[in-house]
Amino acid sequence: MTAEAIHQPGSDVRHSARTELLEDRPVNLDGFVEEWPEVGMVAMDSAFDPEPSVRVENGVIVEMDGVARADFDFIDQFIADKALDVETTEQSMALPADEIARMLVDPRVTRKEVIAVTGGLTPAKLLAVAKNLNIVEIMMGMQKMRARRTPANQAHCTSARDNPVQVACEAAEAAIRGFAEVETTLGVVRYAPLVAMALQIGSQVNPGGPLTQCALEEATELDLGMRGITGYAETISVYGTEPVFVDGDDTPWSKAFLAAAYASRGIKMRFTSGTGSEVQMGNAQGKSMLYLEIRCILIAKGAGVQGLQNGSISCIGVPGAVPAGIRAVAAENLIASAVDLECASGNDQSFSHSAMRRTARLMPQMMPGTDFVCSGYSAVPNYDNMFAGSNLDSDDFDDFNTIQRDLQIDGGLRHVKESDILAVRTRAGKALQAVFRYLDLPPITDAEIDAAVYANGSRELLPRDVLEDLKGAQQVMDRNVTGLDLVKALESTGFTDMAENLLVILRQRISGDLLQTSAIMTPSLVVLSAVNDANDYAGPGTGYRPSGARWEEMKRLRHVTSASNPELEVE
Repeated sequence: MTAEAIHQPGSDVRHSARTELLEDRPVNLDGFVEEWPEVGMVAMDSAFDPEPSVRVENGVIVEMDGVARADFDFIDQFIADKALDVETTEQSMALPADEIARMLVDPRVTRKEVIAVTGGLTPAKLLAVAKNLNIVEIMMGMQKMRARRTPANQAHCTSARDNPVQVACEAAEAAIRGFAEVETTLGVVRYAPLVAMALQIGSQVNPGGPLTQCALEEATELDLGMRGITGYAETISVYGTEPVFVDGDDTPWSKAFLAAAYASRGIKMRFTSGTGSEVQMGNAQGKSMLYLEIRCILIAKGAGVQGLQNGSISCIGVPGAVPAGIRAVAAENLIASAVDLECASGNDQSFSHSAMRRTARLMPQMMPGTDFVCSGYSAVPNYDNMFAGSNLDSDDFDDFNTIQRDLQIDGGLRHVKESDILAVRTRAGKALQAVFRYLDLPPITDAEIDAAVYANGSRELLPRDVLEDLKGAQQVMDRNVTGLDLVKALESTGFTDMAENLLVILRQRISGDLLQTSAIMTPSLVVLSAVNDANDYAGPGTGYRPSGARWEEMKRLRHVTSASNPELEVE
């Protein structure tokens, strides 16, 4: 078959039919740029990145990566004083970068042995190590270095209308699908108390277990956490250059103080950062994206937080536009894990029109497994995702489950029968209706619940009285409603199982178990973390592998033909 050459309208240039077809491919709607090191538009190999070095005198780091202590900016000072192991740093820094890189991928070298070395490495040295690793080696390292043995996943449960009934239903569905954390945010911040309550209540429909977060400005987010209306926080951003930090009226010390406030109430908390943020904010100081992100990782380490949400996050379009950008994103995930932090590894914002490219973006985290493969996966349609869309949406559930089954890799999710999904969505809506009635908040009608249960997204919902909802949200804050009030409301209105689930999660604030690295709650409401589920990968035949009941669960899809009767499908 011969392709007929065609002309573009208004052009004298003759193109082949194949070129025309390729021009129309979705990937060519993406943005790509040349490297521009002077402004930081380079992934991980800039001529302006410093050379690794360290010098210690009298137990104090007096020089790091070519900068004398007298010339440190406040990020250098924080890393030198709070993040690096001053006892081992000179010994660790003396090891060649390629030797440390081989330690990361060598299954005969334990995770503990690697961490003993990485604890003394400066940002420039960690960058040099990462530059020795190709994408497959980065995945090999991640398989060994993630903190928790069992991978997990996080969902975005948001509504373009900030509709609390929808959010409760989405949280219940996310829980039964297997998400260990569920997160929401708002278009109208004043809606936060109602939506955060809805997320908390919906997530605890049996089996329950997911921890919840409402991502807002830091004061309101902390207030909701202190009240027990949310269960964790992660949208506390740190940056790799001093000018960008100053733009946010922050320092590493102020972020560490905020982290301590969360920890004082037993609230799980991690920082957020990502390659490209400094470029996006116009102050990369000519350094590569990965170098600056490593500085962020070490700020998190020095502040003592459990972990980091990284993987470029909302800046993914920046590294995604330059050569080796997605490799750099995978490398930042690995480095976070290599310095013993929990890693919620991104895959949480749209960056490409290409389905193939979006899948390629996912694989470096999904194949080896991370603490949270996505942070988060949009459990709603793209138009409802108030985090500006996600790399994966509710439309992709079946594809994601099929990839798990095809490769026998665990991304934390499972196929669920529609009848089970409708049941938990209905129960979430009814529970929220009862709690709102108990607390004298704006009523939720049966018709609203029915619409939300069967809806794909907010376009199919019945409208609520926004003004009355906002008044109700303010009442929640003025009346000092807490998580215990939600427990009482659930118990008093007949939702005893959900009340018990929520109470168990609130009790963890006293035990402190959720402050352990990579802590999640299982569906049986047991804390799983790097303490009692430590990653034990040591090469072939070791470490976490889907097996037993979990593997049988992963084999189930929407359409699987029965082996005993080809006319039937198994459920």
